[in-house]
Amino acid sequence: MDASSDAEQATGTGRVGPGRLRAIAKILIIDVAAPLATYSVLRSVGLSTVTALVLSGVIPALGMAAGFVRHRHVDVVGALVLAGIVVGSVLGLLTHDPRVVLTEGSVPTVVFGAACLGSLATKRPLMFGLSLEFIGPDSPTGREMTNLWQYAEFRRIFRTITIVWGVGFLLEAALRVVIVYNTSTGTAMATSKVTPYLWIAGLMAWTVAYGRYRKRKGEREDAAGAMPQPGSVNAEPGGGADAEPGDSANPEPVDQEER
Repeated sequence: MDASSDAEQATGTGRVGPGRLRAIAKILIIDVAAPLATYSVLRSVGLSTVTALVLSGVIPALGMAAGFVRHRHVDVVGALVLAGIVVGSVLGLLTHDPRVVLTEGSVPTVVFGAACLGSLATKRPLMFGLSLEFIGPDSPTGREMTNLWQYAEFRRIFRTITIVWGVGFLLEAALRVVIVYNTSTGTAMATSKVTPYLWIAGLMAWTVAYGRYRKRKGEREDAAGAMPQPGSVNAEPGGGADAEPGDSANPEPVDQEER
């Protein structure tokens, strides 16, 4: 079984279907366009910057809450984002500092990045768990992923992905804070709404490219292993002239890390 080839599907290198396009459209409307439009309207009617920022986060928060109710499932990432909105809004109202409200998105970003890196010390890194949850552990692909975890190469692929996503999220959080404290409120808000999705899109593009690279590498290694080596004796089935009685082609032992 080629762990590199099977990792391509597990790391999300499949085609973008209608369901994913609908999810992207929902994000653009509810999480980006609606808050920006709400903030602009509220500021135009005379509300303070902090109040307008806090109220602009109501629509994304309601969208997440509706998703929790509809799917009857609370995902960790969504819960962190919702908690960040609530904490940022409360602190903003208490301090009357719009920059505090704008940095609320950095809270779940830092937590997720730190969780990715911290999970490297556990049996399975966070990105493997999230991928398995997204695909469905009881689906054919999910069961195949669970089975592939016994291979060191497959584990190395997901640990590399987890490192890149963890470091990437921490860098995005730092960039957001720098932008908030060095630009105007309007610029910082627009940037803070768009940058996270651009950043995630970049990480996803890298993940797809990495999955395909690992697949091609695995195919090249398989092809090289199938080529006869110079000076080798091609034994007939059942043993050749140089074969000793009882000899057989024993497969390489599988790395038996605890599943």
